[in-house]
Amino acid sequence: MLRSRHTIDIMAAVSRLGRQINEVTAALGSIDARFALIGGLALASHNVIRATQDVDLLVELEQADSIDAELTRLGYRCLHRSEDAANYLRNDERVDLLYAHRPIAKRLLAGARALATSLGDLRVISTEGLIGFKLQGLANDPRRTQDLEDIRALLRANRDRLDMGEVREYFRLFDREPLLDDLLQAIK
Repeated sequence: MLRSRHTIDIMAAVSRLGRQINEVTAALGSIDARFALIGGLALASHNVIRATQDVDLLVELEQADSIDAELTRLGYRCLHRSEDAANYLRNDERVDLLYAHRPIAKRLLAGARALATSLGDLRVISTEGLIGFKLQGLANDPRRTQDLEDIRALLRANRDRLDMGEVREYFRLFDREPLLDDLLQAIK
């Protein structure tokens, strides 16, 4: 069977991303760091497929120094680090960390489930939590229109399984309840 160059490029990117996440998660496992997949890669575990080129993880703030040391050992360079997040780059491979230090983020990290994914067995944030983090990204920077599209897709693909009380609480937290009502109305 012949494959197009585009298909081969996509397969190579997924394979490379798979190797990257396996390497990063093995390093985190070696220091007993708790983590959960968030961001674009987590979408597939919640019935939404979207291309992405970086690894987004929720990790414990208390392990930030140990995680920094492990990523540095792997050849990543820290681009930014604060109490809330950190960004690392190695060549064109990116790892973005969100630190769980607030009660909701800690609860979501503790409740992340181990799932069999196309990238191996990984702990993945709940659909509701992923919507909450996408909403936080959108609230922090309204130009992040991909986050809004991801929220819309997650609602559409999972509406019958969502804890809408939890989802509504995230929208209330960011003073965006009318947006949730509009999104729900549009996907009816």
